[in-house]
Amino acid sequence: MTNRINYTASVVAASAMLATGCSTPSSASPAGTGATTTAPATPGPTAAPGAASPVPVSTATHTVTVAGVGAVDVTVSERGSGATFLLLHGGAGPISVAHFADLFSAANHARVLTPTHPGFGGTPRPDALHSIAELAAVYVALLDQLDLHDVTVVGNSIGGWIATEIALRHSPRVGRVVLVDATGIVVDGHPVADPFSMSLAELMTRSYYNPDAFRIDPSKLPEAARTAMAANRAALAVYGGNPSVGDPSLRGRLAQVNVPTLVLWGEADRIGDPEYGRAYAAAIPQARFQLLAKTGHVPQIESPEQVRLAIWDFAGAPVMAHAK
Repeated sequence: MTNRINYTASVVAASAMLATGCSTPSSASPAGTGATTTAPATPGPTAAPGAASPVPVSTATHTVTVAGVGAVDVTVSERGSGATFLLLHGGAGPISVAHFADLFSAANHARVLTPTHPGFGGTPRPDALHSIAELAAVYVALLDQLDLHDVTVVGNSIGGWIATEIALRHSPRVGRVVLVDATGIVVDGHPVADPFSMSLAELMTRSYYNPDAFRIDPSKLPEAARTAMAANRAALAVYGGNPSVGDPSLRGRLAQVNVPTLVLWGEADRIGDPEYGRAYAAAIPQARFQLLAKTGHVPQIESPEQVRLAIWDFAGAPVMAHAK
């Protein structure tokens, strides 16, 4: 019962942070000059009820260099070992994928890396880093620095937009991509809701199949969380725009994606509706679209087991075959 209560509380907190653009401040050590700093492995947060035991989590800050941007510090949490998954958060920050990372790593015996996009969670963001494409370049450089291979890149919301731009860079280290209610493209008649232009209540309603189960008063969040909220909203505005309208060129460029792609979409997503998701999949040559029942814009929070199974069914067999 305690595990269930802890999980429910953490998900409710994550949903509130989604609605406000907030996440908890990072506990990673500040980056050194061209160095990597690592925190001791600590037990991860409680996974979903009934899931395998939580796996240890280690956190490190890596410094990568990107042309036109310079040195960028990236804080990365890592869980498990096995097939490698790069899990990219959306506007809610890393807390919105942390418990799903625990679940996925433990249940699938996978290595899951969850970076914090620079500027989120109190992390530094260089002034020269101000676009989704540049952020994608940061993660391609990170894959190179860590010498990772056959990586499955998974991204939710704006994290899906980043994953798409990663795929467009044709890194040989990327084996496949999973887009979970991604944003970024422009589809006539199916606009993505702008999180900066609506009330908290409306954003919650649009984000969940069952929004009443996730409502919370953001004024009751700890001071540290409210402080991070402002920084996260600022970072989201820098990367995605304010208002957030997407990239008009992205949909046309998706024909260049040359890796297998799974597009997962919550049937109740009213941030970007399912027709928007189908348009995303239709624009990618090797994409498959899968609708997720009774879930909204953040299915890794609302329906984590459904998402876990869909991703593993898509990626598990190829990565295990490659490992042999």
